[in-house]
Amino acid sequence: MTHSRSQTEQPDPAELPLLQTLLDRTDWASLPTACGTGESLPAALTLLTSPDPLIRESALQDALGPVTHQNSIYEATVPVSLCVAAILNHPAITAGDDNHDAKTPPNRPTLVQLLDWLGDTAYDANDECVAIDERLYGEGFLDEYQPMRAFRDARPALFSAVQALLGHDNADVRHTALVAAIPLIEHPLLTHHQVDLAGHARCLLATSTDRHHRDRVLDALKAWGHDTSSLENASDIAAREHCALLRAARASWGGGYSEDPPF
Repeated sequence: MTHSRSQTEQPDPAELPLLQTLLDRTDWASLPTACGTGESLPAALTLLTSPDPLIRESALQDALGPVTHQNSIYEATVPVSLCVAAILNHPAITAGDDNHDAKTPPNRPTLVQLLDWLGDTAYDANDECVAIDERLYGEGFLDEYQPMRAFRDARPALFSAVQALLGHDNADVRHTALVAAIPLIEHPLLTHHQVDLAGHARCLLATSTDRHHRDRVLDALKAWGHDTSSLENASDIAAREHCALLRAARASWGGGYSEDPPF
């Protein structure tokens, strides 16, 4: 856990600067990552907007890998997440990833992978994770864990980019955007978006078979006070019952987890 002050200029809560502005204003070499500092991140982040999908695919690991490790939020995570949000509408990314080699399995589109990463990172900093960590480390946890606090403060800016994709023509894009938006709107300035996201959630549940997506939106609807019984299918019920059995098994271990751990 890193306690030093972030070297990134934070934007207005709902303002998302341009990529180049973020790259220029951030002292990347001073920001800790999972494997050193962030001095190589600007080049990788820039390559994410390459017109070549193979270059973008390689850049994904170089740009996101150093700030993706064991569900941790690093000082470099906030500027990386803002850069990712800033390029979600870039023409090279919104054009999709056409794979012309029939012998090579197609990669998930860059846009979907970026949204997926934003969502996973937002869940690692959501209210539930904070509550668990406060029970473990004390109520001053966020005061000590400045990178997570900074990420949570940046949620309005991140949401402003994700929200624009909730009505995307591609179902995978709009569903992944919805899953990413759910933890972002826990920010006090964004909770009024629950009504809109609930509508998108119902549309997802009516069409998607993706287990991860369905679990996320069902959990969100329940947390927002909605009755989901009419929205669940047989697969949802089986998955819920399986999770209940796992929780019961953990609770019976003695000294084990009585709830899912934050990793």
